[in-house]
Amino acid sequence: MPRSINIQRHQECGGDVPCSTDVDSIHVFGEIEKVLVVSDGFIHFVDMELIKPVKKIGALKGVNVVARRLRSKGSSVFSKLTVGGGGDSGVGSGFLQRLGGGGGGGGGRLNGGGGASDLPIDDNCVFAAAVGKKLILVGLVGRSNNNDRGSNESYDSVAGSLVTLREIVCVDMVKDVVWIDDSIVVGGESGYYLCSCVTGQCGLIFSLPDMSSSPRLKVLRKECKVLLLVDNVGIVVDSHGHPVGGSLVFNGSPVGVGEIGTSIVALHNGKMELYLKKSGSFVQKIAVSSDGSGRVFITDDENGTGNVVVVATPGKVICYLKVPSEEQIKDFLKKKDFKEAINLVEELHDDGEISKETRSFVHAQMGFLLMFDLRFEEAVNHFLLSETMQPSEIFPFIMPDPNRWSLLVPRNRYWGLHPPPAPLESVIDNGLMAIQRAIFLKKAGLETAVDDEFLLNPPNKDDLLDSAIKNSIRYLKASREKDLSSSVREGVDTLLMYLYRALNCVDEMESLASSENWCIVEELETLLNDSGHLRTLAFLCESKGMSSKALAIWRILARNYSSGYWTDPTQINGSRDEGANIISGKETAATEASRILEELSDQDLILQHLGWIADINQVLAVRVLTSEKRSHQLPPYKVIAAIDPKKTEIIQRYLQWLIEDQDSDDPQFHTSYALLLTKSALETYGSESPSRDAEAGTSEQINDRNSIFQNPVRERLQFFLQSSDLYDPEEVLDLIQESELWLEKAILYRKLGQETLVLQILAVKLEDNDAAEHYCAEIGRPDAYMQLLDIYLNPTEGKKPMFKAAVRLLHNHGEALDPLQVLERLSPNMPLQLASDTILRMLRARLHHHYQGQVPRLEERSRHVQINDESQCDSCHARLGTKLFAMYPDDTIVCYKCFRRQGESTSVTGRDFKNDPVLKPGWLVTD
Repeated sequence: MPRSINIQRHQECGGDVPCSTDVDSIHVFGEIEKVLVVSDGFIHFVDMELIKPVKKIGALKGVNVVARRLRSKGSSVFSKLTVGGGGDSGVGSGFLQRLGGGGGGGGGRLNGGGGASDLPIDDNCVFAAAVGKKLILVGLVGRSNNNDRGSNESYDSVAGSLVTLREIVCVDMVKDVVWIDDSIVVGGESGYYLCSCVTGQCGLIFSLPDMSSSPRLKVLRKECKVLLLVDNVGIVVDSHGHPVGGSLVFNGSPVGVGEIGTSIVALHNGKMELYLKKSGSFVQKIAVSSDGSGRVFITDDENGTGNVVVVATPGKVICYLKVPSEEQIKDFLKKKDFKEAINLVEELHDDGEISKETRSFVHAQMGFLLMFDLRFEEAVNHFLLSETMQPSEIFPFIMPDPNRWSLLVPRNRYWGLHPPPAPLESVIDNGLMAIQRAIFLKKAGLETAVDDEFLLNPPNKDDLLDSAIKNSIRYLKASREKDLSSSVREGVDTLLMYLYRALNCVDEMESLASSENWCIVEELETLLNDSGHLRTLAFLCESKGMSSKALAIWRILARNYSSGYWTDPTQINGSRDEGANIISGKETAATEASRILEELSDQDLILQHLGWIADINQVLAVRVLTSEKRSHQLPPYKVIAAIDPKKTEIIQRYLQWLIEDQDSDDPQFHTSYALLLTKSALETYGSESPSRDAEAGTSEQINDRNSIFQNPVRERLQFFLQSSDLYDPEEVLDLIQESELWLEKAILYRKLGQETLVLQILAVKLEDNDAAEHYCAEIGRPDAYMQLLDIYLNPTEGKKPMFKAAVRLLHNHGEALDPLQVLERLSPNMPLQLASDTILRMLRARLHHHYQGQVPRLEERSRHVQINDESQCDSCHARLGTKLFAMYPDDTIVCYKCFRRQGESTSVTGRDFKNDPVLKPGWLVTD
């Protein structure tokens, strides 16, 4: 830059007569290579090179401000203006001045018959001139379309002339004007107004307060908005007069305003101040005039690039260039003015001056600076806003180098504003030392870069470490949702587990370990084992397919729970009953182990852990053996051999599952199941009576969770003996021969076909007349009823004759008996009244059924059911085939599995036979 500037050429606005007043404003019309100068109330046009004479527009007097019409980018409301424009016909028809070469100072004249409203107005040279309370819209006549030869001859003579397009009368004296598209913003003495260049109508935007400074307008070219000044406050409005964003508050009332980049430049008291447009934050101050005296002007780049502002003082002209965006941001960060830095970044990004990648870069850089300033929450907030930052960049804060993931950490120092990453404890220790030094310097009267909040209230190391770990966890959890490489995912999940363990977040550790994760077991095994978090380690091993190791851990936990080796987190705030906690803890371990085993097909591993699970909870052991989740079922003989013989219920339930669910037809399984049930029934005989229920109530509640069967053992035994035909009844009978299990004996004798023994047991031992008569009906021979009658009349074992049962039999089935044989068998000791009634009833029944047999009936004498390969269960509709089945009194047939679920008193139809028994009409005879 030269030491002095020489004036090469100049022009006097007054022409031959020197102008006695100052230049008020200058407007460049680069499209027509002219400069418009407002001076002494007149408009002057000079050429760009200052060679041709100055053209003074004498027709416009008293002009105090001029505003060129600007067109916003992509605007759809830019009306083509014509002479008159629909306004007063007496206005706007006169030519003001010919700007082209040749000719004197007068206006142009039309050669042809074209009207003034048809004049082609050059949109690049249209402006508004304020004269008192009027706005005069002026346009430059251009050349017409070359396709119209007649028009060329008419308009060429006036091309280059200025013509009045419209006059708009304002409310009060016009002080400043801005014209964008079809809207003209006017600053008057009493307020700001919005006028339309098309209709000429004006409306109030807002009034100025009393005793306010003169209104001033500044067009913001990049956004095509207008800044309205009221004393030291700037209000931004759009072309429709609507406020946009917040207000700008300056340190004083500006005498001039400029625009550079994303900032507003204000001049007052000889100083130039820089403010961000959107946030209104004060950024910079520069002294442009040492004493603050004399007029100071400011202008910016009219092309809208926003890269330069020019300030003119009485003694010099200063050009200020915009500092590169990165340098501005970097300067804020060096000063640790993070708020202003981020405001600038967002404004630059919104204006398209920086890319999304640069914004992400700055957020990451700011996050690292905040980390070393011990502001961990804010640091992570910025990390999360960065789309380019890699999660591996914070690995060094958690695990010291070298480690498995050291090579994954990018060696990116950003702008070199922060030290290399170090473990969190080291960062906190160094930060606390810096705070102590800053406190000492502060007492000595020196300024420091440490946050005043830390100086007034020094933080505690434990609180800082807790905050650092919690916010690091927050960042790693968010990083898990990103698309990362497998190596980085392993680091994220493993270090997340490290941080959870540091805070003893047991629930979070177990949740992470039991879900899909990328943790490295080798990195965590020793850590979790030493800290006693074996549950987490077990879940982690399971999630990685290391079932054997997971099961071994659960076994250790189950064995050592009572010794305090580990604590069930669910019991920490629960009951203090140590015995209950031990049971709960062991069952938890057994439950988790059984859940793993239910899906495994490795028979050696399953049988290895089956024993200790069964010791804790037999239900879980059965669930492992009968699981349908595994791909291949276990070999039954090996399973049965591996089960402890003392745990008969487990063996019973497993055999029951083989027979009923797996449809096993192996006679050995059926016989073994029957014998086991029989032995259990003999052991528990008498303990299942109702009289003992009250005494055993508490005991049953305690053992409910370990109970495999819900039905009593005798009920299960009786049902199986009746339903299965594959067991050896003689083996079972030998076992109960000396017992009091009479119903079971009756079932077995029935299987063996010993009818007399069955009837004796039913009629004499059990005194179950219904069952005895039902069995006779099953036999289907008349002599069966006669045999039962003999048993009633001549019971064994010294019992008295059962006359009432005999009478009942004759009453129900007398038609099937020969009256003579009945009379022969009647005992002489039978009371006469009972005998007469019996004979009478029998004869009446005989006669009644004789008549009834002659009438077609729908009732059934007996229930005959035919089962074939197509027969189905009335409940689950599965084919019965060779499966065990049961039939209800209403003749519905169900498979054994549905019968166990439904019960014997209620059928599939919902009928309760205890409360609503089935009665076959036509079988009873009344007097």
